[in-house]
Amino acid sequence: MANGKRILITGMSGLIGGLAGRDLARDYEVRALNRRPVASDSEGFESFQADIADLDAIRPAFEGVDTVVHMAAYLGQDIEGHISANIRGVYNVYEAARGAGVRRVVFGSSGATVNLYENDEPYLSMVEARWDDVPGSVQLVNHMSPVRPKGVYGAAKLWGESLGRAYSEEYGISVICIRIGRVVEEDWPRDARHAAVYLSHRDIAQMIRRCVEAPETVRYEIVFAVSDNRGRFRDLEHARDVVGYVPQDGIRDWPLERP
Repeated sequence: MANGKRILITGMSGLIGGLAGRDLARDYEVRALNRRPVASDSEGFESFQADIADLDAIRPAFEGVDTVVHMAAYLGQDIEGHISANIRGVYNVYEAARGAGVRRVVFGSSGATVNLYENDEPYLSMVEARWDDVPGSVQLVNHMSPVRPKGVYGAAKLWGESLGRAYSEEYGISVICIRIGRVVEEDWPRDARHAAVYLSHRDIAQMIRRCVEAPETVRYEIVFAVSDNRGRFRDLEHARDVVGYVPQDGIRDWPLERP
């Protein structure tokens, strides 16, 4: 996709949406959609303030947009919050994109869709950094592995992936779902499990950019996004093959002194 395209970022007031939006704004016209203000005019972002649970309210933000990067999500425990943002809100994003003639939706999914693999060996040893118990060869969890979601959040993200496939096949929208690892403000893992699924700021920004710029022949895909961590049990080969993602960062051991 050539420069000059208009990209809508939902959830740009959040960490991942903000990283992606400011990275993409170097080369593209970026528009933000959030429930609260996200950026001043001095930063060059056109900003729409609306709740994704309200389809009519968000439609104007999608007008004239080529690509939507959907990173807005509810992360709490309240079921109504999940229904509003992660079920109804996701439907509204796809539907507003369809109505506006958007060509691609990059959907922020989650590693929570397969999180319960961590209960089993050898993945348990990997997330606990018990390296002596990890065999020399490990079958990584990939985009074809049976889903094993953790909680309502993981299950809701699978709804977003499935709905994306429906919109891709029924309406011809290119949809790329990113199963995102753990990204935190301090850009450093907090414990052994986090070190296995750690995703650096520049790696998530790279992945989102790669999905935005992927060839138009990519119609529907699911890709994992983590950094190149020693305890990584999620496959990255498919992401490399589909969108060209190669992580720049990674946690090579744990515990590890911070540089």
